[in-house]
Amino acid sequence: MVLMVFGALVMALGVFCGAVLALAPLGLAPATADMALWALFPLLSITGFVLLAMAGRSGQVRNFTFAAGCVLLALALAAVAGIVLSAMGLFTPVASTAPLWYVLAVAGLLGIAATAAGHSVQQR
Repeated sequence: MVLMVFGALVMALGVFCGAVLALAPLGLAPATADMALWALFPLLSITGFVLLAMAGRSGQVRNFTFAAGCVLLALALAAVAGIVLSAMGLFTPVASTAPLWYVLAVAGLLGIAATAAGHSVQQR
């Protein structure tokens, strides 16, 4: 139970880092996207996922894995929306869109893996 709670909190911190990375270039976050966030986003997200996986194979863990994957995919969708709006000239970012591309790649890959893992285990 302790690993599950700790893993969930670590994963939430990782997703928060990714959200700040995605929102800062859009001017929607009061914080700046420091280089530490670039490293902490995937590191904390993956560590939290591994801790949750080590907690066991209960239905609660599977459901959280699936939900976390959906949150990561939503984060990737927000990043790609910012990129598209910027490319169309409908929105002018306050900083480089490089963090958006990074969040799109990392959150997209992790989100696909997490939802696939949570969904495939639920199917059995």
